[in-house]
Amino acid sequence: MPLTVLLVDDEPLVRAGLAAVLDAQPDITVVGEAADGAAVIPLVRRLRPDIVAMDVRMPLMDGIEATRAVLRTVPTPPKIIVVTTFENDEYVYGALRAGADGFLLKRARPAEIVHAFRLVAAGDSLLFPTAVRRLAAAYGDEHGPTADRAGRLRAVLTEREGEVLRLMARGLSNAEIAGRLVVGTETVKSHVSSVLAKLGARDRTQAVIAAYESGFVSPR
Repeated sequence: MPLTVLLVDDEPLVRAGLAAVLDAQPDITVVGEAADGAAVIPLVRRLRPDIVAMDVRMPLMDGIEATRAVLRTVPTPPKIIVVTTFENDEYVYGALRAGADGFLLKRARPAEIVHAFRLVAAGDSLLFPTAVRRLAAAYGDEHGPTADRAGRLRAVLTEREGEVLRLMARGLSNAEIAGRLVVGTETVKSHVSSVLAKLGARDRTQAVIAAYESGFVSPR
């Protein structure tokens, strides 16, 4: 089955451009479009897309609130990619904290767009780890890294799981982590699953943000 995508952006040209790039792929199909976050919930329930491409700034309901709404009300929510003009936008960090799986710049090349959707669908790697690290450094301080929060992470994670989380924060895939730690890919997958479970994280992005905001990994 092809990967199904719902496009949500108040700019028709952006939706048309993304649709043209994605529909040209044999394994990706755009199943619907919306011009505002307020329309997302009924479309997600009816179309059941694998991924929602969500503009971060929209007039009625922005991408942060729409992301929260999807994750709060849809029993089996889709992956969410935030689409943005500026990678240093505070709204982007807010959407990632709300549960978005990654973000994509509107100026990205077609090959980068396709690769980003496939990565998020696979759940294998964080999008633009350097940019996420900068966002965490700029906007994560208000959530307060503390010795206590970092200590709680160290208390629940094994030494190897801590190593895996630090490598996840650097944007390494499971295969790359396996090569760095000289272990099998299945072993890494098991560690990643354990890290997500222990942190109560929906995906790798949420785990990395938790690591940054607790001070377990320094974004600086």
